[in-house]
Amino acid sequence: MKYRLILVLILAIWFPAFTGTFGQEATKMKYAIVIHGGAGPHPKNFTKASIESRRDSMKQALVLGSDILKKGGESLDAVEQVVRFLEDDPQFNAGVGAVYNAVGSHELDASIMDGRDLSCGAVAGVSTVKNPISLARLVKEKTRHVLFAGSGAEAFAKQMGVELVDPKHFDTERTWQRFNQIRAKIGDQGSWQKDSGLELQDVDVGSYHGTVGCAALDSKGNLAAATSTGGMSNKEFGRVGDSPIVGAGTYADNKTCAVSCTGTGEEYIRRAIAYDMAAQMRYRQTPIADSAKEILTNRLKKGDGGIIAVDKDGNITMQYNTADMARAAADSSGRFEVLWAESLEKETNHAK
Repeated sequence: MKYRLILVLILAIWFPAFTGTFGQEATKMKYAIVIHGGAGPHPKNFTKASIESRRDSMKQALVLGSDILKKGGESLDAVEQVVRFLEDDPQFNAGVGAVYNAVGSHELDASIMDGRDLSCGAVAGVSTVKNPISLARLVKEKTRHVLFAGSGAEAFAKQMGVELVDPKHFDTERTWQRFNQIRAKIGDQGSWQKDSGLELQDVDVGSYHGTVGCAALDSKGNLAAATSTGGMSNKEFGRVGDSPIVGAGTYADNKTCAVSCTGTGEEYIRRAIAYDMAAQMRYRQTPIADSAKEILTNRLKKGDGGIIAVDKDGNITMQYNTADMARAAADSSGRFEVLWAESLEKETNHAK
């Protein structure tokens, strides 16, 4: 009788504590977010100060997106706000800081996709829209269309009352110098010529591609992705890459994953890379990291670019086949990391 009483007392104390802890774990918020700031040449082309500054911006973007998700916000809001933040940072090739095209102006592209219902919106070739990613979202939510381009996109922006700026708003000394480097190297030869013999590194001398993107999973299990870019430096007037092409540069489906791409847009368009990630996962049950590796190893050429993605279970991948890619990731397990130029630091430390 004495031992039974002791057992009852132990259970009375232990069981509520156990069930309380279990309940907290069961209702613990789950989220994941991943960001890229472009895949491109080796970071040795940059000063230590610029490396640290770019990392700091990536960290701020990651904090911004993570905070939205921590508070129960939607993945769609998180990816839009992260990309807006990076569009406003002149260190990246999206929004302010966008590269120059062959006629010395800017043409900005962006897309966004909601994994809940596959709804999506995109804009291409805009030159006065301060934040193209937000206009892309308005295309998704206010129209029955997916992609607006050029003057039509500009007219829609005016109708929606989004913030418009003088095209010079996007100018930076860094991108102007890059443009002139390229022009000095290739002269009047058009980079658009199919048989020009020019490689990407010839066309985009010293470039850090700088396209920005974000993919996220929220606590409700919804996925979203967004991508924004100024394109390729010295691109021909009117050229459109993969960033505003849903299925090529951006894709999200709650059944599989959310994806944002960066690199040589034409190659991503030809191979429908963002959708390919989702298709491998849906039809072959390929894990997300293996899907990205397959694409970057067997479907794209070395130096073509990179991929970030998060799947429906919160697994993240950040892969590239270029010299490096600015990237960052966080999730509800406590993961929080910003990666860029770590290989350069390892080389420097080894040399010491």
